[in-house]
Amino acid sequence: MIDDLPGCLRARHPVEEDHSRVLAVLDAWWGGLKGEAGSVERALLLPRLYFQHFTTTSFVVERDDGGIAAFLVGFMSQAEPEAAYVHFAGVDPALHGQGVGRALYRSFFALARSHGRRSVHCVTSPENTASRAFHTRLGFTASPVMRDYDGPGLDRVAFAVDLAADPRTTAQAVGHGHDSWARPGCCLVQPGDTASS
Repeated sequence: MIDDLPGCLRARHPVEEDHSRVLAVLDAWWGGLKGEAGSVERALLLPRLYFQHFTTTSFVVERDDGGIAAFLVGFMSQAEPEAAYVHFAGVDPALHGQGVGRALYRSFFALARSHGRRSVHCVTSPENTASRAFHTRLGFTASPVMRDYDGPGLDRVAFAVDLAADPRTTAQAVGHGHDSWARPGCCLVQPGDTASS
């Protein structure tokens, strides 16, 4: 399902039972950022509905022992028939630099193309420089900072990538690794830095 993963990892579409498993790793992957308030914020950004209604366009990556190694929650836009969206993604910090994030995005791009989508979108906070750099390496174009995009004080930078671009450059420009965006995580999110739909 996902090419280019290290041999100890396997990917599949999520099921509802994965919701609690993914929530359980977020605090550690985000380094406990913002304490209990950050934990609540992360959980609110990833409600169970994504693991019920968006499973065929999302991915979970597991280790041989069944532990969660990475995930990407995405969907095809209902309002824009040529667009797809990455809402939230994360990679275990122990796997950064191994191309896991790049592989997730490449697979989502391929899935979006198979649904006739011509672009993929996501957002992150202006302060999340690792996320911004990761998306730029993948071929995304960034907007200027959009003030109060997700509400008062919740500024965002929007990203879009043209899937009609040369497939040898789209999502392969990341090269070998540099999954640092996932410090994890969307589209690269840290609490308050998430891709919000």
